[in-house]
Amino acid sequence: MESAFRTPDTSSVVVGVDGSQSARSAALWAAREAVRRDRPLHIVYGADTDGRALYLSVELIERVRVDGRELLDDTAKAVSAECPGLTVTTEFSRANAVDSLHRAGGLHGTIVVGNRGMGGFNSLMLGSVGLDTAAIASTHVIVVRGVDGAEKTGAEETGTVLAAVRDEHDLLIARYAAREAELHKASLRLLHVWNVLQSVGEVVSMLDGIDEIAAGQAETLRAVTDVIREEFPDLDVQADAEKSISVAGVLVEASRHADLLVMGGRRVPGALGLTPNLGKATHSLVHHAHCPVLLIPRTGSDFGSQS
Repeated sequence: MESAFRTPDTSSVVVGVDGSQSARSAALWAAREAVRRDRPLHIVYGADTDGRALYLSVELIERVRVDGRELLDDTAKAVSAECPGLTVTTEFSRANAVDSLHRAGGLHGTIVVGNRGMGGFNSLMLGSVGLDTAAIASTHVIVVRGVDGAEKTGAEETGTVLAAVRDEHDLLIARYAAREAELHKASLRLLHVWNVLQSVGEVVSMLDGIDEIAAGQAETLRAVTDVIREEFPDLDVQADAEKSISVAGVLVEASRHADLLVMGGRRVPGALGLTPNLGKATHSLVHHAHCPVLLIPRTGSDFGSQS
């Protein structure tokens, strides 16, 4: 469809693998996403042999190289069997996993990772690497939840894309979610959750102000919803505003009924130097959501209590 704004770039799809079932699920999900976008899929294995060269023997480095290339070939065959006709490329990188994925993702690609890794010193350990990738990414990262059957990886589609909307600054996030809903041939649910305890604190515990705050929160969501409905007239858009003492809890529960959750990936100064980390709610969703989570990179100053 034509619109007045530049369609969010949802171009290249890059997925990291490490031999774990979680990473394999992520690769299959990424393949389906690449098909939806009509884009090729790039599969990356980051061996980190350069970073460990002083500690590894030549024989062990060669074993890692052989095993890594076999894993890439096996994964490429699996995704090609699931998605015939998909263009698939592979990359064995001697750099660490996070750097490898960021370089492959570039400025406009989407990086896909699993939510758990194998562990072990010669694997990507995507459990931690996935978080690090999301925390410092300048492009989009999708964390695919699934492996144990408790989360959806694509086989149990609900027909809904969920977007977490905090305020008018989340219009771009809503646009990306709308684009994903179109690609998934799904409806879009915009969900605004406000922390009632924080709001009470902001009015110095004047409970009479809650109704006024609630009205303001609803108006913020309505403004974003009106724009999305105007720009995506053929899309089924639902908008809900809820108050809770746990923003993350509401979003986790809502994710049970979604194929994808789109939200801002807030960056905040970490405990170790200036390393950026995910906000608390974002971190909770990456760990506990019942569907894949698409994180749109944002800075701490741009994102508030919903991240």
